[in-house]
Amino acid sequence: MSLLSDLINLNLSDSTEKIIAEYIWIGGSGLDLRSKARTLPGPVTDPSKLPKWNYDGSSTDQAPGDDSEVILYPQAIFKDPFRRGKNVLVICDAYTPAGVPIPTNKRFNAAKIFSHPDVVAEEPWYGIEQEYTLLQKDTKWPLGWPVGGFPGPQGPYYCGAGADKAFGRDIVDSHYKACLFAGINVSGINAEVMPGQWEFQVGPTVGIAAGDQLWAARYILERITEIAGVILSLDPKPIQGDWNGAGAHTNYSTKSMRNDGGIDVIKKAIEKLSLCHKEHIAAYGKGNERRLTGRHETADIHTFSWGVANRGASVRVGRDTEKAGKGYFEDRRPASNMDPYVVTSMIAETTILSKS
Repeated sequence: MSLLSDLINLNLSDSTEKIIAEYIWIGGSGLDLRSKARTLPGPVTDPSKLPKWNYDGSSTDQAPGDDSEVILYPQAIFKDPFRRGKNVLVICDAYTPAGVPIPTNKRFNAAKIFSHPDVVAEEPWYGIEQEYTLLQKDTKWPLGWPVGGFPGPQGPYYCGAGADKAFGRDIVDSHYKACLFAGINVSGINAEVMPGQWEFQVGPTVGIAAGDQLWAARYILERITEIAGVILSLDPKPIQGDWNGAGAHTNYSTKSMRNDGGIDVIKKAIEKLSLCHKEHIAAYGKGNERRLTGRHETADIHTFSWGVANRGASVRVGRDTEKAGKGYFEDRRPASNMDPYVVTSMIAETTILSKS
């Protein structure tokens, strides 16, 4: 095993200019991450310099068997924390051979929204709080929970420490450092309210980069949990009953919101969101109705609400923003399994481009 470890950690730059690029894309469910590697003649830092590639879409539920070729377009590059050296992770989106984005390619439409001159001028910033649950591999029961049983009630686990409160910290810290190594702007981590549940935050990021970075961070977490023999769950309500669900609270601001008098812009944006509540909920993640019950720090899925420092509202405005008269707000509705390309671009479209 020590030889295997030595081989895995070989530094290719000692013997060759060639690098390994891991091409990553989103599969047919809209949540499953797929990847495969290829050798390149030398280091690359610009995704436009990377070759397009293809894969068998019939094996990912993205193409029929008699016309199965799907083409990967490289869109964002990150340093590879697993192979290290000059090797890279490449976030891609997917197209037909004719150049038409396939239905599961949500990045394409998001990029159109983020390239709109009015959106570009507002420099939308995002901070996404990705909650997730670690599950025991054999039982699919949360990490640290007794098999077939339950831990003590919620209370001591949020931001807790100790063998009876925090479960999986080695995985969480490994992921934290791996993301920073990769060039992802992870701004923090914490243990969540339900035992076995954690959160990492990506941001601030601008525009389409929010989606690219969150998907890259999810991929890295999938790989780390694979190594650890633990299952990653993004289910918005992994355990029914008196347990918190998992969300992806999305913090958002525009240049106008960050400038003096921005609180009025924030209030207008929230009003626009209230008018499109049903449309946003429909796009904010599968199974979210199990989470947005009006309990466990959520608003009821059927009713839009907002408030200052209110974690039971659909949208929360922070005390600091209220005091400064400018800043950002937090959309608390997105589920943990939401597509960040969809959510971030939809918020920008509604608040910047909508004339209502």
